[in-house]
Amino acid sequence: MTQSKSELEYRKATEEPILEARDVSVTFDMDRGTSRVLDNVSFDVHRDEMLGIIGESGSGKSMFASALLNAVVDPGVATGEITYRPPGEEPVDVLSLTDDQVEKFRWEEIAMVFQGAMSSFNPTMKIRDHFEETIHAHRADMDEQMAHARQLLADLYLDPDRVLDSYPHELSGGMKQRALIALSLVLEPQVLVMDEPTAALDLLMQRSIMNLLDTLQDEYDLTIVFITHDLPLVAGLADRLAVMYAFEFVEYGPSEQIIREAAHPYTRALLKSVPSVDAPLEEMHPIEGESPDPVDTPAGCSYAPRCPISTPKCIDEDPGYHDVDGVQKATCFHWEQSAEAIPYTLGTENVDAQLDQVTVSEEDAVVSLTDLEVHFDQSGFIDRLFDKDMTVRAVDDISLDIKENEVIALVGESGCGKTTLGKTAIGLQEPTGGTVEYRGQDIWEARRGNGEIDFDEIRRSLQIIHQDPGSSLNPTRTVRTSLSAPLKRWRPDLNATDRETVVYNLLERVGMKPAEDYALRYPHQLSGGEKQRVVLLRALLMSPDLILADEAVSALDVSLRVEMMDLMLNLQEMFDTSYLFISHDFSNARYLTEKSGGRIGIMYLGNLVEIGPAAEIIHEPKHPYTKVLRWATPPLDPDAAKEAQSTKPPVREIDIPDPTDPPSGCEFHTRCPEAREVCQREEPALFETDGASVAACFREDETHEYWESDPLYDDESVSVDELH
Repeated sequence: MTQSKSELEYRKATEEPILEARDVSVTFDMDRGTSRVLDNVSFDVHRDEMLGIIGESGSGKSMFASALLNAVVDPGVATGEITYRPPGEEPVDVLSLTDDQVEKFRWEEIAMVFQGAMSSFNPTMKIRDHFEETIHAHRADMDEQMAHARQLLADLYLDPDRVLDSYPHELSGGMKQRALIALSLVLEPQVLVMDEPTAALDLLMQRSIMNLLDTLQDEYDLTIVFITHDLPLVAGLADRLAVMYAFEFVEYGPSEQIIREAAHPYTRALLKSVPSVDAPLEEMHPIEGESPDPVDTPAGCSYAPRCPISTPKCIDEDPGYHDVDGVQKATCFHWEQSAEAIPYTLGTENVDAQLDQVTVSEEDAVVSLTDLEVHFDQSGFIDRLFDKDMTVRAVDDISLDIKENEVIALVGESGCGKTTLGKTAIGLQEPTGGTVEYRGQDIWEARRGNGEIDFDEIRRSLQIIHQDPGSSLNPTRTVRTSLSAPLKRWRPDLNATDRETVVYNLLERVGMKPAEDYALRYPHQLSGGEKQRVVLLRALLMSPDLILADEAVSALDVSLRVEMMDLMLNLQEMFDTSYLFISHDFSNARYLTEKSGGRIGIMYLGNLVEIGPAAEIIHEPKHPYTKVLRWATPPLDPDAAKEAQSTKPPVREIDIPDPTDPPSGCEFHTRCPEAREVCQREEPALFETDGASVAACFREDETHEYWESDPLYDDESVSVDELH
């Protein structure tokens, strides 16, 4: 088996760890008892490795990271021993450092990058000030370290002058995150701990930052601890993977070995539950049951209550680590039986068969968008004084029919217009041009009282569920009250007893049992997945024809996304509704649309650049931008991950253009490695392809002058054709 590091190298690294954790626990005293959020962990971080730590939310990943930096916040208490071994110096007992020693240790020896870059920067200070403040606080040479900062920013594909002279709000999310990585490295630490640093970023930015980390690790001799719940994201780059469950490491070993031959039942179940672009849909299943309560963890194996191969021994005894093959360890008595009990497949099989099954819906349209435009004027007083156009064309001349019982997923980078298009489609945003029709009735004419269909009826038929379900539930209302409200409004024929029966039956159907208990809970007493179920049920109780699901699963744990999407599809059959699903994640879009026979639409700077059946968009994309997004979606299969990792990004510029000043012609031409002179001056329409999709690219027209036009760029960018 090919591994990212040989067994000999692993054994050598094991003998020379840079960080050693021994019997480390983190506890919080609570009214109902002691919450143990890190449970007696012993683990080594190898020198110069990239360690990927994966697991569900609440498994203890972030607490382990905080303990490594002696940064557990009050009233949390960290106990045990953490030893840092700097090269050529005496070991450091991290948990016994004084406040002054910790301040020096955290930036000069170990640095940390958090998920929210915006919350890590002072909004009143320029980026330059953050660098200078950090350098000054550690009494380092200002000129030397600022020169280093500029080099780091350049290595991260940023313009040092522009970034250093900007305030945080003047940079995009991806630019802020890269600036934060540069800031964390400016004092040249030995270890970089990254806690979900790319979770809020788009696919392309995620993939680009991961590739940059691989380069930075080699260039600056870094040890990287990368914490994530997104297994495919880190699987192709990490040297080792460590899997956390219930506040402890349950399995660790070489990355490729863990992916291909996971030994612990939880790791195998996690691999089956992760939405992926390259795994068979029929093999994706959620993990049954729930993670244990940190106040009341099981006495034996923490995974035993959810494990299909557990025995009484697992319930009574702690399994400890079992040696799988010398470099791979798993806390499971029955690890040798796990492969047969929990099989999984890496990589998509029978792609041709999937493409052969592609069909196009012949149903009537529920909502029709025709020549739709939504423009926002963001001009301030100074802009108007100098006659500067600051109009954002969030949606620019899009026509789209959403059919009965259809699922359409819109995918694209942040700011491309997905959410604006979705809100306009359900009547929450008035268009500046074009029309939105519900069953042939112009929505906005109906709102003005000029329609044959009453606007209240249209409003009821077009619903929305948001990314954050907690913010859309009234915290003072019980689940029963929230779900009864639409029934009171739209089903006056039902009395209180009937409404209660409907609510209880639906709660049972979505797995919230006992329904009588869940019905009396308030939102703060529900998990994220349970809140999302309630929000979905509330929308469906309106008997809508179309639901806009705006990033409806992205806030859920990765192991819960398949379960939630399966629930959406099951309830679709029950209520006969359509979904317009907004996502920046190709894997989620693929699961929901391919399983339902739906379509995926690709948006870029307000334009719909490609749309077609899910299998075709995933496996045979036509537009160069779609191919970029497909490349940026990390595959789970190690061979595919290595191949993608070794390929240069098929895009000329990482950052999206300014939406107030978009490029002329084809708006993607500034980033497209296939762009030619005609792309700069002419905007392509949607061309029919050799499949069932349509794409806004001249390359789909064999007779277009594109083929005789001169290439715009003559550089080493990867051709999009090289990806297939």
